[in-house]
Amino acid sequence: MRRRPKNRKAQIAAVAAEAFSERGYHGVSIDEIAKTVGISGPALYRHFPNKYALFLHAVNELADSLGAAVDEFDAGDNTDPSDTLDRLLSATIRTTIANRRTGGLYRWERRYLSKDDGLQVRDKMVAINRRLAHLTAQLRPDLTDSDDVVLSTALLSAIGSITTHRAPLSNRRLHQLLLDACHSILATPLVPLDSDSGEPQAKSGLATSNKREVLLHEAILLFDARGYHDVSIEEIGAAAGINASGVYRHFPSKADLLAAAFHRAGDRVAMSVESALTESSTPDQALEHLVDVFVRLAFDHSELMSVYFAEIGNLPKAHRSDLRNIQRLNIEEWARIVAELRADLSAVECRFLVHAALILSLDVGQVMHFRRTESNQRRVQQLMMAVLVGNRGVPVEEVSS
Repeated sequence: MRRRPKNRKAQIAAVAAEAFSERGYHGVSIDEIAKTVGISGPALYRHFPNKYALFLHAVNELADSLGAAVDEFDAGDNTDPSDTLDRLLSATIRTTIANRRTGGLYRWERRYLSKDDGLQVRDKMVAINRRLAHLTAQLRPDLTDSDDVVLSTALLSAIGSITTHRAPLSNRRLHQLLLDACHSILATPLVPLDSDSGEPQAKSGLATSNKREVLLHEAILLFDARGYHDVSIEEIGAAAGINASGVYRHFPSKADLLAAAFHRAGDRVAMSVESALTESSTPDQALEHLVDVFVRLAFDHSELMSVYFAEIGNLPKAHRSDLRNIQRLNIEEWARIVAELRADLSAVECRFLVHAALILSLDVGQVMHFRRTESNQRRVQQLMMAVLVGNRGVPVEEVSS
């Protein structure tokens, strides 16, 4: 007689977390999860009452594992805060590497949690951020509380960026690469904030009357706010002032709207790369130009860029391969320039740093509410450059003195 293994629930949770992370909440069925585990759907329901309960469990498991890594260290004693932070970062990196195939679950899919569940998970991540910010404040007394939050957000973003792609690298080398990037972030001398940094700058310009552009614009806003699957064609049409049948005159389906958004973002990123190369005479100039253009693109079109990085798994198969290839080519152009400045790194390692810098721009920009001030954008540029090429070996003590 076959007996159910005692860890069956954990097996189900692990398979589900990986599936949700790779294909999204709506792209995975209970039957698929059960089949992978080797059980029937009804057998799975003995452990989890529905797909949402399984999804919530997976998100909480990920947040709790990071929280446990951070809670292991108590800076209330007389230990050196620099050593404590190093050990805390190492624990966070190890945990993230161990959960790399499921980490995208929190980054992109938590929007599908209910309001109350989402707030609880958010509180767990905020606590981790505050723990890092507390240690950062001890190392960088020159910074304000909001500066510490910016740095701690950048640290977590750089570490978490490895969950957004599948480039191979040994765990030992990946750990050191991320830890070095964190050290560079910690030593970044942030420019002073502008006096108007607390006021969001309204986007200017005249509205277009092109119905296709209006539809695409409204679709991007809705996809970013609620996720692709939770938005209907009727809602997109209503936001654009067009009935559903009118939407289909411009886009055959909702999937085609998403593909159009990806083509728009991909084209803009590709144009920024071309501009950086043609207007620069050295790798240093090219990288600085790339970072400058990308940050301004992220702040001016934050919703578009978020959709570009978050929703690729929801693209129709007819578009997904080509658009993934466009993303890959853009990353490789960045990595090629970084490699010319970082002879100590391999091509794969350079790609890891590029991914980290691009994701950081969105995460830190979000903390800044994408307020389009020169100081906010300059700070993100500084942090991206720190990840990509280091900070020329400037120690934290020298920066804060």
